[in-house]
Amino acid sequence: MILKNKKILLGVSGSIAAYKSALLIRLLIKEGAEVRVIMTDAAKDFITPLTLSTLSKNPVLSSFTKGDSGEWNNHVELGLWADVILIAPASANTIGKCANGIADNLLIATYLSARCEVFFAPAMDLDMYKHPSTLENLSKLKSFGNHIINAENGELASGLVGEGRLAEPEHIVHELERFFSKNTNLVGKKVLITAGPTQEPIDPVRFISNHSSGKMGFAIAEAFEMAGADVTIVSGPVSIPNPTGIKIEKVQSAKDMYDAVNKYFDSADIVILSAAVADYTPLHVADKKIKKKEDKFNIELTKTIDIAATIGQRKTKQTIIGFALETDNELENAQSKLQRKNFDAIVLNSLQDKGAGFRYDTNKIKIIDRSGFIEDFELKTKKEVAQDILKKVVSLL
Repeated sequence: MILKNKKILLGVSGSIAAYKSALLIRLLIKEGAEVRVIMTDAAKDFITPLTLSTLSKNPVLSSFTKGDSGEWNNHVELGLWADVILIAPASANTIGKCANGIADNLLIATYLSARCEVFFAPAMDLDMYKHPSTLENLSKLKSFGNHIINAENGELASGLVGEGRLAEPEHIVHELERFFSKNTNLVGKKVLITAGPTQEPIDPVRFISNHSSGKMGFAIAEAFEMAGADVTIVSGPVSIPNPTGIKIEKVQSAKDMYDAVNKYFDSADIVILSAAVADYTPLHVADKKIKKKEDKFNIELTKTIDIAATIGQRKTKQTIIGFALETDNELENAQSKLQRKNFDAIVLNSLQDKGAGFRYDTNKIKIIDRSGFIEDFELKTKKEVAQDILKKVVSLL
């Protein structure tokens, strides 16, 4: 959980998109973050402080003073408390005030006194978003070192369709995770990852495949993308949504996957081969559906191209991580594969381990490198396993 124990100060300004701040808070809390909220007075017209205080488990602040007692909400302390300030939604009015230092409310005063990184997620109608004054203010905020989470395209409250929608809460959380997980060793590195199964056609409607879901490969891709790498996934047929910010090339057969890997391999710095590629494919593919006639039916198979061995022989600058899924003699088989295919390290799964392998959201792995060093990990979520693999790659680099 990349956001665990991170202190996030959420600023909510006056926009119809303020209702999404409730979901945003829930997602941040779910990821382990500590959230405090500052609302502008205009934001209260769209969502109540009670809703956001209940979800954040902290009082919502909006004014400089607390009643008539003389107590005040110290904007300097708030700015120093936060690991990051996130203003979402950021209205045109709030963006303009922040860009020009007009500290007429608690949110702007806190922004001006903060030493942490600040993210703005604009939300407004498309003509306001494209207005020269808004564009200039956003450009000015960016020049100050702030981060802009661009508005997205879609149907707006006005009924118009175009840019101006607040970025989806999941996308905003992703940007924060990416910021906190960025690794200087990986920024600018090109990472090629294979994921999922392959399907080897028998006839136009049937194929040979396996149970790989692609979850592990996609989790690894997201971990590397968040760490600042330039990631490409070559994926067999899976039912997982395409991850944000990652180039994906869909393939079907082992031959297709080989061709795609070949295309990206030379420019890659890191290659992670997590796909479950078929070892055999039908020698002859029927051009029409095979009818059920005989009691017995034989399919002649031939070996597929060994992608791992082929690129292992070709590697120059690349760091290559292989995968081994075993049912017996696990360690011996994995170590043999590591040497034969010229990997720098290999990730071993055993189907003997409950909760590991295909289709699960969890995995239990060992990582073995060329020096013979073995790291044994407990059962974890695949997102956590992806972080372990990322750390190993960084150590190899």
